[in-house]
Amino acid sequence: MSGIYIHIPFCKQACHYCDFHFSISMKKKDEMVLALAKEIEMRKTELKDEVVETIYFGGGTPSRLQIADLRLQIDSIYKNYQVAQNPEITLEANPDDLSEDYLIELSKIGINRLSIGIQSFFEDDLQLMNRAHNSAEAKKCLEIATQYFDNISLDLIYGIPDSSQNGEQAKQMSNQKWIQNIETALSFGIPHISSYALTVEPKTALNKLIQTGKIAKPDDDLAQEHFQILVETLEKNRFIHYELSNFGKENYFSKNNSAYWLGKKYIGIGPSAHSYDGISRSWNVSNNAMYLKALEENKLPSEMEILSKTDRYNEYIMTGLRTIWGVSLDRITTGFGIEYLNYLQNQAQKFLNDDLLFIENNVLKTTRKGKFLTDGIASDLFYLNLE
Repeated sequence: MSGIYIHIPFCKQACHYCDFHFSISMKKKDEMVLALAKEIEMRKTELKDEVVETIYFGGGTPSRLQIADLRLQIDSIYKNYQVAQNPEITLEANPDDLSEDYLIELSKIGINRLSIGIQSFFEDDLQLMNRAHNSAEAKKCLEIATQYFDNISLDLIYGIPDSSQNGEQAKQMSNQKWIQNIETALSFGIPHISSYALTVEPKTALNKLIQTGKIAKPDDDLAQEHFQILVETLEKNRFIHYELSNFGKENYFSKNNSAYWLGKKYIGIGPSAHSYDGISRSWNVSNNAMYLKALEENKLPSEMEILSKTDRYNEYIMTGLRTIWGVSLDRITTGFGIEYLNYLQNQAQKFLNDDLLFIENNVLKTTRKGKFLTDGIASDLFYLNLE
């Protein structure tokens, strides 16, 4: 099984924290829609022996496209690829785009899963992040969406500082708001939540606002508190914490994202999109004009790298530790060799001693205590100089 990711490089406005590739200009939208469908057709041989199980519209903001634009991409995939009988077809969307008419039409063209960028139900948080929607729109879109879609995920951001208070009072207020955010999400019966810490990327407006003192820097201790609150609250509500940032009720895990973490093949369509076939990784140019020009000339605007054994080992460590499936020591032995296994066991020992990792059925996993530190632990298990 494999997947197709389609990057829609348009947004209504730039969120302060975002460093993904997008444009706020829609002038070249029609050309882009045709180019995406063309790339889908040009790359059909890459998955000729594969069944496409997931189709994922990401971005950017895919809900900026009209129904006909989305239908063209789906039709192009069905025309050129072997698609599973009931594929998971996900659309990332912003609340302000999800009118009732739009939602009804989405369901008619085969979209069967929504990933809605709520981020917060509080007005001051949304303004701090420069989101295009407001709190009322966030709640209204969920009221409507749940009438037409069963499989819905929403995004929430934690670790947002409360700049209206000081010190411990600010932390308590932020914790209270975070609990309310989670409880509000749960009140809509949503079966999947993706949640991420507010992260300051170098070339973002958020970074500049922090440097100029207009916004407080996110606090790592606060983010960790929010993470623990999130885990405990969702587990009490029968969510399974199946990946570091993802929580789903039974039968509602993201098939698309799970395929990434389990190392399945996928192709990425559109500017900045990445592809992976188990041996190599490729990525398209992160420039709309250059992407369009290349497709006009019947060229694929991409670069490729062949992954070394060490690259593949490091990638498996990173993705495996983030999930409930962990890192199989048997797979390390058979796929990479005894030298990698010995190295992993030696590097992991200190984390085992500190109750941050544990081994169950010959699979290395993070403990509850170690989950928030997963990425840092994984980096210490990487092998950088073996080849």
